[in-house]
Amino acid sequence: MGELKRVVVVGAGTMGSQIALQTALSGKYDVTLVDSVHGQLERAKAQNQRLVDRSVEKSRLTAEQAKAAMEHIRASDSLAGPAGDAAIVIEAVIEDFDAKKEVFRELGKHAAKDAILTSNSSTIAISRLADHSGRPERCCNTHFFHPVTVMQLCEVARGPRTSDQTVADAMDFVRSIDRTPVLLRKEIWGFIVNRILFAASEEAIRLLEGGYASAEDIDIAVQKGLNWPMGPFHLLDFSGLDIFYGAMKDRHRQGEGSDAPPVLDKLIKDGKLGRKTGEGFFKY
Repeated sequence: MGELKRVVVVGAGTMGSQIALQTALSGKYDVTLVDSVHGQLERAKAQNQRLVDRSVEKSRLTAEQAKAAMEHIRASDSLAGPAGDAAIVIEAVIEDFDAKKEVFRELGKHAAKDAILTSNSSTIAISRLADHSGRPERCCNTHFFHPVTVMQLCEVARGPRTSDQTVADAMDFVRSIDRTPVLLRKEIWGFIVNRILFAASEEAIRLLEGGYASAEDIDIAVQKGLNWPMGPFHLLDFSGLDIFYGAMKDRHRQGEGSDAPPVLDKLIKDGKLGRKTGEGFFKY
């Protein structure tokens, strides 16, 4: 990956903007952040500016490093131009199959033939997207964790047609931006972390629905007994109940696991999605 100079990130939401920022902070790459939604690129820039400003205040970055990183991120409302000279393109649009599929179709038209094409999704395996690009051997998942500038892990997941070189290049790229990659050798829904997290979260919800303990006490038990920094219900609220709900629905459609539990159904229908709406399992 020593020759890699340009990275394109598609989708300027929270994850995409932070993937772009972490890549720029490495000091190794120029990054183009692509989003066609009106105003989203401006919002992403403002969000990233707040993140680097906070890091400067806490002496994690110098003012010069922060300025350089922001200057290495360009913005574009079109994928066609930037994709042509990128060595890696990271798709980070909303967790919707049709939206991601359309990105990979566009990449098949516009990306360089030897570019690595990755998806940040952990619930939509790369084999469901790769063929739409026309080059499945150059496709894999690179699942970063929120917040990207804090969380070290990135799960690299290969599809059945992903080449060994693509895997090696993707792992090298993740290391080069100061994150830690782990390799999922065979596709499975949810990869490593989310499968384990889902099992714990579902059990916590069953305990709550069964009246065995309150959400607060379950969180305390997990924090104090398992040494988690955050209990399962606070973590669900932090991540967004709509994200967890959508992932459960997608998993169930693929024939794995149970459907969303009634308590979660009700919270979603009531618009209580966690911290971002002011209420989920807890009030904020």
